[in-house]
Order: sequence, then C-alpha cells, then structure tokens
Amino acid sequence: MPDTTPHQSATRQRAVKAVIPAAGLATRFLPATKAVPKELLPVVDRPVLQYIVEEAAAAGIRDILLVTGRGKTSMVDHFDRRPDLEARLTEKGDTKRLEAIKRPAELAEIYTCRQAEPLGLGHAVSYGESHVGPEPFAVLLGDEFCDETEPLLPAMLDLQAQTGGIVLAFIEVDPEETNRYGIAAVEPSDITVDAGETVKVTALVEKPKPEDAPSNLAIVGRYVLPAEIFDAIRRIGPGAGGEIQLTDAMALLLSEGTPVHGIVYRGTRYDTGMPLGYLQTVVQLAVKRDDLGPAFSQWLTQFVEKDLRG
Repeated sequence: MPDTTPHQSATRQRAVKAVIPAAGLATRFLPATKAVPKELLPVVDRPVLQYIVEEAAAAGIRDILLVTGRGKTSMVDHFDRRPDLEARLTEKGDTKRLEAIKRPAELAEIYTCRQAEPLGLGHAVSYGESHVGPEPFAVLLGDEFCDETEPLLPAMLDLQAQTGGIVLAFIEVDPEETNRYGIAAVEPSDITVDAGETVKVTALVEKPKPEDAPSNLAIVGRYVLPAEIFDAIRRIGPGAGGEIQLTDAMALLLSEGTPVHGIVYRGTRYDTGMPLGYLQTVVQLAVKRDDLGPAFSQWLTQFVEKDLRG
C-alpha cells in the first residue's frame, strides 16, 4: 500500500532542538561508572557524549537539553570552557590540543535538567517539555552514534518536516534479539531519502518475544517527535519493566492517527551501551585515525595472530 501522507515541507518547521536522556545508572559498566558517567567514557580521546553532540550539531541542531541524574554534573563541565587549561596550552604553543579542548564549548548551547530517578525513556523525555515548547524536536540516546561519513539525523529531520508526526530510526536485527528493542510493523513508503529505505509504521510493540514480533525492524536511539508526545507520555502507564516507555507513548499517538515513518539505516552505527559494543567502537574508530590507525592496526593484527596461535 503506497504512503499517502502529504509531503508539504513548506508548511512545517524542521526541528532545531534536541533532548539527550543521560540519567541512567550504567550498571553494566560498574565500578567504572560509580564516579564517571558512562556518557563520558573515552572513545580514543573524545567522550561518547561529544560524538553525539557533534552529530546533532552537524545536522543543524545547536540547542541541546541534557537530562542528567545524580553524580553526572561532569557531563556539563565537559562542554564548558577551561581558561586555565587554555592558557597553559597557549603558553606551550600546543594549538592542536587547544583547539580540541575549546571545540566542545563551540558545538552547541547545552542546557540541563535533572531526572530525580530513572523511570524509563518516556519519563526522561518528558523532562524536555518546557524546554522544547510546541515544536518538533529530536531525541538522541546517550550511548550510540552514527559514523560522521554516513549521517542519519539530517534525513530524519527533513523527513519529519515533510510528513509531520513521528520519525524513527530502524536497524534490522536477528529474530532472537527482538525482546531487547521496540519493534515496528511497517508497510512500504514512496518517500525517498539519502540515508536509507523509508517505511510507514502501522504498529509499535515494546520488547516483544521473537514469536510475537511483527518484524525484525528495531527502533534505535534516534527519534524526531512532535510536541504532542508529552501529553501521550502523561496518558500512558508503566509498561515493560515497570517503566514509562517512549514506545508506548508513540504507539498511543499512532493509534490516534499521528503519522509515523521510519528510516531503515544500513550505515555504520556505534553502540557503546554495553562493554562489548564499547570496546568494538574504540577499536573501529582508533584504526580509522590517521595518527593512530597504522601503528594500532599493525599491533592489533599481531596480537590477534599471536592469540590464535595460542
């Protein structure tokens, strides 16, 4: 069935604000995250959160709300200036590192609010209501990002400006993994974007068992949402895991006629939410570095060959 959603880009505003929920306890990374927020764990020499803010800034979003939690004020500090450190690097003539430490403060305007306790993604997103106002906005989860050479967010923002409603990012997962994600039932869409195949969403289910999953298309950590999502969050109760699930609020809007579209992303996505994915991300990005890649790749090859020989 073709997508009949009207494509009237001139009538809608492209989202210019983003919310990054970052209040989780990151128990998978304990004891490291007892004192250091997971979002600040380094990927080579930049924290995960900086990659995410850079992704937003590259898509034209320069107004970002961090939803933080207890013990996470250092996330805000990372995007502040350090005049003392800047002065020391200036004295040393270390312009490369000087530019690097000034860059986070130049990416975007960073605002914060504190979530009293982590009660689910929907609950965290609800904290953005007063900040984003009545306009659409993006949500970027704080532990994953796309490779800068294969951007996804600009296409999502453009698609939402055409169609209104909700725009989601999907990846294809193995059937046995559906109980880790929100899963969508979809039909074809005739809208084309550069970042991947577009689909029209007909149903959303949070973390279904493999036998109950309507597809293998899993929602991942990029959303563009209308302001109506806040009222929907207020109207749903606790869902999977006893938490306020964003998927349930989006499903409510879908059932009431809000259009929901998605982009099936097949580019390179880095997922640092679990230790294995974090380590893979560090290795992948390290080998791509001009200054580190050749020597690190050579060492890594030798290490693996030695390990295989026992």
